Amino acid sequence: MDTPTPHLSVVLPALNEEETVGECITRIRRVFSDRGIEGEIIIADSSTDRTPSIARDLGATVVRPAKRGYGNAYLAGLARARGELVAIGDADNTYDFLELPRLLDRMEETGADMVFGSRLRGEIKEGAMPWLHQYIGNPLLTWLLNVVFHTHISDAHSGFRLIRREALRRLHLKTGGMEFASEMFIEAAKAGLVIEEVPITYHPRVMPSKLDSFSDGWRHIRFMLLYKPLPFLAVPGFLFAFLGFLMMLLFSFDVGIETSRLHTFILSAMAFIGGLQILLMGINIRIYSAMHGFSEQSRLVSRLMNYLSLERELFVGVLLMAAGAIIGATIVRQWIASGLGELEQVTNAVWSLALFISGLQIVFSAIFVSMMLLNVEER
Repeated sequence: MDTPTPHLSVVLPALNEEETVGECITRIRRVFSDRGIEGEIIIADSSTDRTPSIARDLGATVVRPAKRGYGNAYLAGLARARGELVAIGDADNTYDFLELPRLLDRMEETGADMVFGSRLRGEIKEGAMPWLHQYIGNPLLTWLLNVVFHTHISDAHSGFRLIRREALRRLHLKTGGMEFASEMFIEAAKAGLVIEEVPITYHPRVMPSKLDSFSDGWRHIRFMLLYKPLPFLAVPGFLFAFLGFLMMLLFSFDVGIETSRLHTFILSAMAFIGGLQILLMGINIRIYSAMHGFSEQSRLVSRLMNYLSLERELFVGVLLMAAGAIIGATIVRQWIASGLGELEQVTNAVWSLALFISGLQIVFSAIFVSMMLLNVEER
């Protein structure tokens, strides 16, 4: 006999949370009872302790993700959720599930597709969040997400969220690690979901934290780069490369450059080479992102992925390498002609180095993109 479709599904990932999972389930059950909600609780568990048995004894559905990881746990749990609304939170009692009605009420009042519980606009209990996360990490990452994806959320990495089922279906969630929190937010922004938030209280963990501040922070930044490499990398890289090359040209006409402005000239060459490397990295990440479904394949990306464009890129790279090699060979010939004595050829030597390295970068970039395309074709 089929069970009735629940109105609300609550999904909790768990990894050795036997001290707190029971309290979380009890509080969720109390919300169901107080609000007259037909609900279900799903624990996505990868524990080695008594967490799953405690959850089952309290009537929760326990699923076992195929792989460990924050995102993998949610993907497994969300796949089993049947409710019209889906709430997510942690099983470590840091989020008070008795505050779940705040999210439900906000969604009902505003008609939002997703509601976040904001810790940064609410109350963070003493010892609940390291100062590095509270005052630097979370605000900085949230600000970056808001700027890049044009949203206005105060705590984008809060794990206490409520989303409508039909909105959840529009999100292409696939990551298995901590970056799942960013992916859900980014996908919601891309899908044009109406996002609201309410202040909540954040409590200290009972068990030791499983977070790694720098590793998890890097995961979120890396994920943003994957979605938006052009504003983060390609545009700044182009500006550095263009200004560096322009300054190199201008200084080349300075008669006294070998004595008066040599250091500035060398810095200009470094800006040109470094900027070009950042530009190419941004382009390569953008192509990778489009190939693996993290971003749309625009006309520009399609053109960059075209073999004819890659052949042209190879040609330009080889041409720059040849120019650098010719200048270098000219310096060596003059050095030999002078009897292996002193030469004032630093400017030309820098030009030779800059052109050869930049050409090498372009050649390697074209080869790398070709390998990515070959891999996709084989699959």
